[in-house]
Amino acid sequence: MEWARAGASRDAGTAMIPLSILDLAPICDGSTPAHSFRQTLDLAQHAERWGYRRYWLAEHHGMPGIASAATAVLLAYVGAGTTSIRIGAGGVMLPNHAPLVIAEQFGTLESLYPGRVDLGLGRAPGSDARTAHALRRNLAGDVDEYPQDVVELIDYLSAAPRQPVRAVPGAGLEVPIWILGSSLYGAQLAAALGLPYAFASHFAPAQLMPAITVYRERFRPSSQCARPYVMLGYNVFAAASDEEARLLATSAQQAIVNLRSGRPSTLPRPRADYVDLLEPAARAILDEVLSCAAIGSAATVARELHAFIARTQADELIITSNIHDHLARLRSYEIVAAIRDGAR
Repeated sequence: MEWARAGASRDAGTAMIPLSILDLAPICDGSTPAHSFRQTLDLAQHAERWGYRRYWLAEHHGMPGIASAATAVLLAYVGAGTTSIRIGAGGVMLPNHAPLVIAEQFGTLESLYPGRVDLGLGRAPGSDARTAHALRRNLAGDVDEYPQDVVELIDYLSAAPRQPVRAVPGAGLEVPIWILGSSLYGAQLAAALGLPYAFASHFAPAQLMPAITVYRERFRPSSQCARPYVMLGYNVFAAASDEEARLLATSAQQAIVNLRSGRPSTLPRPRADYVDLLEPAARAILDEVLSCAAIGSAATVARELHAFIARTQADELIITSNIHDHLARLRSYEIVAAIRDGAR
C-alpha cells in the first residue's frame, strides 16, 4: 500500500514527507456556499499541479462558515474537475450515518474515480447536539456502536462481504479506510484494525504525542496496512513576510475563538489588531489550538515544518490554510509545495 511504502522509504529529518490538503470549504464574510465550492475546485486543481498527494474535505453541519456538509457530493464535484490527485473525506462522521449509505456513496465515488478515493472516518458528530439529533433522530448508542459500524462498513466494501445486504456500488471496491481522531480512542481503534491513522492536531493537539505512541505500539498489521502510518493535521499561513502571514492568520484565529465561545461564524476578514485586543481566556484558546501551526515567510514555515516532522516522525502531513482571501490562500499552499520540493 502507498502509506507503507512512503513510511518505509523516507529518512526522517532529512527529507520532506508527502503533503496533502484538508479543505473545510470555508464560507467567507460576504460570500456564499456556491462561491466557496468554486474556490474549492480551483484549489484542488492547483493542488494537483503542485504535487499534493490528497485533497480531503471534512463533514460539518450547522456551521455558517463551513460548506462541506454534503461531503460525498462535493467530492464528486472535485473529482470531476481533477485527474490524478486522491480525493477523500477527512472525514465522514460515521455516527451520523448508516454504514451501508456511506459504503454506497464512496463505492459510487470509487466507481467514478477508480484508485483515487480515500474514506476517513470520525467518531464525533461534527455538529452540536441538536443538529446531531436532526441527522440521526435517535442518538442512543450511536457513538458506542462506532467500532462495530466501522467494521460493518469495511465489510460492505470488501471483496467477500459477509453482510446479507450488499452495497451496490461498493462491494469489492475496497476503498482505503482511515481512522481519524483527536484522542487515544481513535488511536487504539486504528491500531486494533490495522488501519492508517490521521490525528486532528490542527485543531485538537493536546493528546498528539500520546496518541501517536499508542497507535504505533499497539498496531496490528492488516491486509490494508502492513505497518503503522500516521498523517497529522497542520495549520500553515505562509506569505511573503512573517508580518503578512500573521495578518492572514487572524481570520482563522477569529473563527476559532468564535466557535469555541459558542458563536460560530463565517470566516472573518483579517484584523491587524485582533490578537493584541484578546482577553486572556481567548488568547489561551488560540495558544492551544494553534500549537501545531506555522505562520510566516517561506523560511519561517520551512523551519517549523521540519521541526514538527522531526518531533512527531509523521509519515504525512495534511495541511489546512484557512485564509479569507482566495489568492492569498493559493499562495500559501504554493509556498508549502515549494518548500517540499526544495527539501527533496
